[in-house]
Amino acid sequence: MHHRYRMKNPTPLQELLRKGMGRNRADVVADAVEQSPELFAELTSIYLGKEEPESRVAAWAVDLCAERHPEWLYPYIEEMAAALPRFRHDAFKRHTLRMLMRLPLPEKELGVLVNTCFEWLTSPGEAVAQKVYAMEILYRVIQIEPDLKEELRDSIAWRMNEETAGFRSKGMKIIKKISQ
Repeated sequence: MHHRYRMKNPTPLQELLRKGMGRNRADVVADAVEQSPELFAELTSIYLGKEEPESRVAAWAVDLCAERHPEWLYPYIEEMAAALPRFRHDAFKRHTLRMLMRLPLPEKELGVLVNTCFEWLTSPGEAVAQKVYAMEILYRVIQIEPDLKEELRDSIAWRMNEETAGFRSKGMKIIKKISQ
């Protein structure tokens, strides 16, 4: 019932999100939110609430806003890290990891973030973008949790021969930084 109600009375932001998919739509939404920053909470709520299909465009728009205003996401870092394992669609995974890569590490949800990053890093089925962002996050984590250095090095090395040139390039850089 709630879903039908939402369909009849969408907010202006939901209307904007429904008008299309892709980068152009995400840019339009991000620009609108930058003009009216009070809409950022609603945009983030749509993205984290996974209201398809609006939430995929919302994830992209949140990512675009966060590039210019990372501090807007500070109140959501824990919630984003906690939501990560529930995401099934690559767009949610990619945008969430990309944002978390640029934000302070979550304190309460660090274990969830680390476990999810290792899982996706070593999974043959995950897209290379997720793996590269996961490597970057895990490298930041080992700065505060050095006990994870060997696991990160081994996880990257284990996947090296199976992965793309992009993975191998990033993997070699991370392994080199770990070894210094």
